[in-house]
Amino acid sequence: MVPPEQPTLTDGVVTLRPWRDDDIAEAVAGHDDEMAMWFGWDPADVSVERQRKAVRDWREDYAADRRRTSFVIEHDGRLVGSVEITRQGTHGASLSWALYAGHRGHGHAARAVKVLVDWAFADADDGGLGVQRVEARIDPRNDASRRVATRAGLRLEGTQRVVPGMGERPDATSYAVYARLATDPPVSEPEGFRSLLNSFLPRKRAISQMLVRDEDGRVLLCRLTYKRDWDLPGGVVEVGESPRVAVQREVEEELGLTIEPAGLLLTDWLPAWGGWDDAVCLVFDGGTHPPSVLADVVMQEREIRDVRFCTLEEVDELAADFTARRVRAAVEGSRPYTESGR
Repeated sequence: MVPPEQPTLTDGVVTLRPWRDDDIAEAVAGHDDEMAMWFGWDPADVSVERQRKAVRDWREDYAADRRRTSFVIEHDGRLVGSVEITRQGTHGASLSWALYAGHRGHGHAARAVKVLVDWAFADADDGGLGVQRVEARIDPRNDASRRVATRAGLRLEGTQRVVPGMGERPDATSYAVYARLATDPPVSEPEGFRSLLNSFLPRKRAISQMLVRDEDGRVLLCRLTYKRDWDLPGGVVEVGESPRVAVQREVEEELGLTIEPAGLLLTDWLPAWGGWDDAVCLVFDGGTHPPSVLADVVMQEREIRDVRFCTLEEVDELAADFTARRVRAAVEGSRPYTESGR
């Protein structure tokens, strides 16, 4: 089946059209070190002949069931860059784009990608590609392209790790994956806008712990299976879970104790350490209990080796220094916020 003629697309500001032979010299002149850096080729390799071959290849790929389509980006009648879409299977496609020297920073790329994505999602009967998903893999160091993807409505889905040498740049070790589905609500709608922002705004890991004491002021500590140091009972707050609910759940799972947390005693920020990302630790008041409560403990063997009440001096000896500082700050109660217990 012969594909329809490659269309010309526009949003009224930028225009995407098929390559013409008289675009080649202008495109070559627009290549610079910025493009070479992110695409991983030598600027000296750019030539009229190479660009002419690339245009021939794009035309052949479009004629072969539109497996790859490249458009020139025009603004005010001038060639400012190009966008490309390559099919991935039946329902997916990958995106790439480039702006030429002197034409960056005006929003042309984001507009062009939006226009291209709309065409890719349009039904084949209406001249589009009829795909259901488009994605772009972007070097995390390429801030400009990351902004283009976001402004074009692509959501950040995660990071793809690669071994150096696998990517376009030989030193690349990962790619940020941005994508959009045909079923995603438009960014112009509140749901679509919030979903887009949620995809890339920072997410802080939260940990909830419980300070449980006996009548002598000793603190309940757990010896964990996955590290040498002792720590307060508690754990990571799940996505969408209340920190208060999380700490009660963790204490029940790890120790078999049902203790309803009272007020928040301390918020402690934990800097990145030992391979862990930074986190916020919330210490809740678990109240005062008799030492006999230990008889009711049912340890989760996968995580807990031992549990006991400890004096603050024993906490200093058994726990990591930052944990000991956090425990003391929570016990003293004079500072609602600390960083690494300080």
